[in-house]
Amino acid sequence: MSKTEKHEFQAEIAQLLEIVIHSLYTEKEIFVRELISNAADANEKLQFLQQTAGTEIFEADRALSIHVSTDETAKTFTIVDTGIGMTQAELVENLGTIAHSGSKAFLEQIKESKGDARLIGQFGVGFYAAFMAAESVTVSTRSYRPDAQGYVWTSDGKTGYEITPAENLERGTKIVLQLRDTEFASAFRIEEVIKKYSNFVSFPIELNGNPVNTIQPLWTKNRSEISDEDYTEFYKYIGHDVNGPQYRLHFNADAPLSIKAILFVPERNTELMTMSRQEGEVHLYCKRVLITAKAKGLFPEWLRFLKGVVDSEDLPLNISRETMQDSSLLRKINEVLTKRVLKWLEEESKDSDKYAKFFAQHGHCLKEGVATDWSHKEAIAKLLRFKSSHTEGDATTSLADYVSRMPEEHKEIYFLHAPDREAAEASPEFEVFRAKGWEVIFLEDPRDEFVLEHLHSFDGKTLVAAAKADIKLERPEDRSKGLSESQVEGLVAFLKATFGERVSEVRASERLVGSPAVVREADGGMNANMRRMMKMMGKEDSLGLAAKPEFELNPDHGIIAGLEQLRHSDEGLARQLAGQLLDNAMVSAGLIEDPRAVFARLNHLLEKLIPVKS
Repeated sequence: MSKTEKHEFQAEIAQLLEIVIHSLYTEKEIFVRELISNAADANEKLQFLQQTAGTEIFEADRALSIHVSTDETAKTFTIVDTGIGMTQAELVENLGTIAHSGSKAFLEQIKESKGDARLIGQFGVGFYAAFMAAESVTVSTRSYRPDAQGYVWTSDGKTGYEITPAENLERGTKIVLQLRDTEFASAFRIEEVIKKYSNFVSFPIELNGNPVNTIQPLWTKNRSEISDEDYTEFYKYIGHDVNGPQYRLHFNADAPLSIKAILFVPERNTELMTMSRQEGEVHLYCKRVLITAKAKGLFPEWLRFLKGVVDSEDLPLNISRETMQDSSLLRKINEVLTKRVLKWLEEESKDSDKYAKFFAQHGHCLKEGVATDWSHKEAIAKLLRFKSSHTEGDATTSLADYVSRMPEEHKEIYFLHAPDREAAEASPEFEVFRAKGWEVIFLEDPRDEFVLEHLHSFDGKTLVAAAKADIKLERPEDRSKGLSESQVEGLVAFLKATFGERVSEVRASERLVGSPAVVREADGGMNANMRRMMKMMGKEDSLGLAAKPEFELNPDHGIIAGLEQLRHSDEGLARQLAGQLLDNAMVSAGLIEDPRAVFARLNHLLEKLIPVKS
């Protein structure tokens, strides 16, 4: 007659079980993942033994698999693996881990940490998650050892557990949960949970006789074994995208951490279509079992356009697999992955046409990285692309290519913000660069100027706004068409008196070629683009202290020469003309947002200039 051994839980063990069952997990469905993970581990251990010469295995020809079944009438959930199984001693050790003497010390730590159940990670008792959903659990197991005896373990998770010898058991382990309700006795519900957490387990999983995990975990295979079609189908599955990816990266790393990853870049960025910030869609796995979907902290926020899978066997997880105990390790994984992705994108950028499509969709995320990620901003800056006076049409250049074209003696990279290329090339600020044949980067995105000012320098070259560049043109010796120095001095004094508090300075320009005048931002002042961004951010209160602009006139321009003559013959009209020149320059610089006053002055000036017959 079989003898049943009864084991009672001590009071502190019952308390520990109470924590596991009621406090440790945020979602009851996690028990399905834990039991399947344990079943996969049992199969893997047997698979290793099968490859070990001289090892005798009971039922050696039995295939390795995982079978799950549900019964809503009986309110049961059953999982069967064909793995290594357990002897009586192993059964007590593996399912009695929670009863080890260390539990008392653990409970003391729980009290000291005010109930932080995450400390239980060192105990490895994921099996006990079954009691979150079950009134009782029965485990039938038979070891792989040819001479082993089978056993049945039963417990209600409260009073203790019993172990009874059993005959005619197949190799492996069968676990039956008598459930409290029918939620997890539903095949539909269980299939949903399996596909969510365990779809990439390396052994076939059947649910009520039907295969469930039909998608292969491609990251565990060699790249030579995977076709382009396999990658595309995998991306569509994990990325929930009807289109294929634009880029893909499949890599393995052994040091400093063990990491397997497949990452994809979508063809389109939904942020551009929805105007809302998207979540990263890279899922974190450990040995093909999902730890966290859309894992936060795995990548920096500016790489949120990535989709894919990262699997690391080095993760020290807590019992629920929901929180990593060592956040410093997560930072290490983040650093390894980020550097690898930056290197990958730099390699992909060599195909300029394809990369241009990528940057048009995801470039705003990289710009965010420059502004927010101090440790990687130099590497990210290599990935930025801009139009410039060197390129044509929609073609762009990198900062590295800009530097390669610079004269050796130049120490500055110049940039100019404008709505489009045509506006940039027509800007008074560009005239001196065109005259000298120097390249200027054209910034069309309102964020670009902020990004480059935050970057500050690239490859040892300082980034300088064109309007603030200290560049002068050499004036021709023949100044017959322009104003003399004394005329300039007189006109400057006249304009200072006319403009009053509207400007901080009036002077002759040494940069203008074809424009009569320009306003420049005072040193330390907030430029027009930054003022617009502050308004968009709802920070209008910060705009009141903006520095007044400086007014520069072109002594060689016909309008300025005419103004000098007019101020001697009709001072009133000259003041109106001067005011209009300032208005025009302010509009060109983006410093006047409400043009109605400008139009009123312009109409009044036109009325004075156009004779009306009586």
